[in-house]
Parts: sequence; C-alpha cells; structure tokens
Amino acid sequence: MSTRSTNAGRKLIYLVTEDWYFWSHRLPMARAAREAGFEVAVATRVDKHGPRIEAEGFRVLPLSWQRRSINPAGALSAVAEIAALYRREAPDLVHHVAMKPVLLGGLAAGLAGVPAVVNALTGLGSAFLGTGGLKSRLAGAAARPLLRTVLKRPNSLTILQNEDDRQTLVAAGLLPDERAWIIRGSGVDTAHYQVLPEPPEPPVTVGCVARLLADKGVGPLVEAQQRLRAKGLDVRLLLLAGTPDPENPTSVTQAELDRWTALPGVELPGHSADVRQVWARCHIAVLASRREGLPKSLLEAAACGRAIVATDVPGCREVAHAGENALLVPPDDAAALADALEVLVRDASLRWRFGSASRRLVESDMASDRVGAKTVELYHRLLASNQPGTAPVAEAS
Repeated sequence: MSTRSTNAGRKLIYLVTEDWYFWSHRLPMARAAREAGFEVAVATRVDKHGPRIEAEGFRVLPLSWQRRSINPAGALSAVAEIAALYRREAPDLVHHVAMKPVLLGGLAAGLAGVPAVVNALTGLGSAFLGTGGLKSRLAGAAARPLLRTVLKRPNSLTILQNEDDRQTLVAAGLLPDERAWIIRGSGVDTAHYQVLPEPPEPPVTVGCVARLLADKGVGPLVEAQQRLRAKGLDVRLLLLAGTPDPENPTSVTQAELDRWTALPGVELPGHSADVRQVWARCHIAVLASRREGLPKSLLEAAACGRAIVATDVPGCREVAHAGENALLVPPDDAAALADALEVLVRDASLRWRFGSASRRLVESDMASDRVGAKTVELYHRLLASNQPGTAPVAEAS
C-alpha cells in the first residue's frame, strides 16, 4: 500500500499565528504533507494571504487571536477558541508552529483530546531567554511550566531547528530528549533560488534581510557599515527590514530608523515581493542576530550563492559555517563586524569561494524537498506510535 493511500482521509491542521508566516515559512512542508495524502488545513489569523493558501488546496480556519498579546484573559480565550476548533474538526494530527501556538495550541489539544501533536519551536525568543524587558521576562517565567506541560504530553514530538536549542530545553528539564527532532529550518526552494552573479563594483553592497529589532543586530550593522565608509571603502548597506514593530519589546524606534536613513550609503527600500532581487544587488549577506532558530534570510542568500557574515550564535551557525562559507563574529560587536565585512569587501575571490560553498550547503539537508520529506517521516512515526501508553519513536540517526 502506498504512503499516500495510507494517509488518505487523515486530517492535519497547522496552527500558525499569522497567515503571512505560514505562506512564507511553512508552505513547502504543507505541500509535502498534501502530496503524501494528508487533508491539510491551516488555523491562523487571516489578513491578506487566506486566498493564496486556499488556492494551494488547503482549507483556512480563521482565528481571532493577536500575535503579541500576552494578556492572561486573552490567552485563555484563545485556548478556548482553538480547543473548540479542534473538537469541531477532529484532526488526526496538529502541527503547532512557534512559541505561542505551541503553548496555547498545546493546552487546547489536551482539552480537545487531539491524538497526535507536533510542536515546532522556531527559536526560543527573548521572553524565554530573558533578553527582553521586564514584561517579556515575566511572560517567559510564566511560560516555562506551561512549556514543560505541553512538550512532555504523551503522543507528541518537538521539532527544533538547531542543536543548541535542543540541548537548552533538554538540560532545563522542559523536553524529553527522545521526543526531540532536529529539522534544519523550513527549507529553501533551490529551483526558485538559483545562483546569481555578483553585481558590478564599486560599490560593494552588503545586504541584510531581517526585522527591525535590536535582537537582530541592525544597530551594530549600521555602525559597522559607517566604520568602513569612514576608512574610505565604498560600501553600501541594503537593509530590507520592513517597519518598526511596536508589539515587539526589542523593536527599534522610528527615530532610529530616520537617523539611519539619513546616513551615507544606507538604503532601506521597504518590502520586496521577490527577495531574489535583493540578493541580485548584493555581494555579501549579513545577519548580526543575538540568536536564531534557523534564519530563512541566510538560507535564501546562501541558495543564491552569497558569502555570509554572521554572528557566532545558535541558529546562525547552522547556515554560516566559519571559514567554509562565512566569517563569524561576536554579537553586538560593531568593530568585529566591520573587520569581517572588510575582509570580504576587499577579496572578491574569497567571496566567490564562500558563495559556492553556501550553495552546496543548502543543497544538502536544507532544500525544501528534503525538509518536507523529513517532516512527513516524523508525522508517520508519530501516528504509528500514538496508541495510549506508547512513547513516540526517537529520531532516526
């Protein structure tokens, strides 16, 4: 019997905060699940991407929650709403994506008696790590016992994007080691993202695709670029970072954004419908984040054959391998970041060597077809072991 016929009629629901995030980060694995025979639905707050998701053949189940709300009453209301949806839909399997869906969806799944749960943590976040403000740290302290409850739930497995996060959760007693799987990112479509030739120089253009958050290191990056220009190097910074996010405690201010825009060689072009156009304009990809799950922006840049400069932190190290395709620097260190960028600004042959290695790296286990296949394998293992009293099968070596 084929895998597709085995899964026919099995209902899978992805729980994601926002429809754009599902479209941007989870579409390849949902397609793989559909091709494996699952009936796929997406529960999310619907904004602009609902029709696109439905056009893929996935049902959209609208939710009323807000992405950043941590009000206890709002959280309880969201749990009740999700539990009611799960009871109504009666899924065989739910896949919770990111911290808030894992916490609230995990509680709802327990109330609704969902037989199998996949928890995908895309990073531990400022609340969990205690790097945000007081409100964020208090939320993290409250979340830990809830996280322990949902990650230890029978008939569940947890996906981490890097080994550092796995070890952190296991060492903290929040996640049984046998329930942890490493799947490195959401996957990148290596047919869509092809190797791009470098643009002419000068200037040498450094590109960063990241949210406007202090945790993403955009401040030190701007300072590093200005240091290079002060040395007489014609370096442009293309910062594709959207707008400030007042709901995030580490968001940069509009005043900071206005100051950066006025600096020489700094360009903030706003939203791009096709990030390949960004990497076509850049010689170097950079991400100066304090911590990541596994950065999609670096995956896409690597697929386009770009050399990388990144911080030596969890998540970034999964894509940026020191001396192979990248130079690594400490976080929040503008001087070290400037030094690393200067090496690649001055050495086009090293950029070419690193860029070739970047492409080989994503073609290994980070291509979307490989990520999709491994995710479907996880679904099969979990569904095969979801009899009462039976622990999920550990990840294959």
